[in-house]
Amino acid sequence: MFEAKTISLFFITALAEIIGCYLPYLWLKQDKSIWLLVPAAISLALFAWLLSLHPTAAGRVYAAYGGVYIFTALLWLWAVDGIKPTMWDMMGGTIAILGMAIIMFAPRGTA
Repeated sequence: MFEAKTISLFFITALAEIIGCYLPYLWLKQDKSIWLLVPAAISLALFAWLLSLHPTAAGRVYAAYGGVYIFTALLWLWAVDGIKPTMWDMMGGTIAILGMAIIMFAPRGTA
């Protein structure tokens, strides 16, 4: 249960960060409304708050989160940008997810 909750929280966190960065991109690169910066700021604040919900050391959370972010960004590339990830993209994303799992779920000794 802990693992499913952690991974789900990481994916929601990644979406908040990607949305928070994508909306300013739309404003800057595609001449969309400056008002997109308001939900972008809210999304980035949500991202920071979501990262704080993990019950382990911040550095470990940030390191592991990076793997989920990579995988989620590749899914965004496909779903939103309409670009199908290559086999190499997916292999890299899978390795990133495995890295997250090792960092977050490996047994911790008392040493």
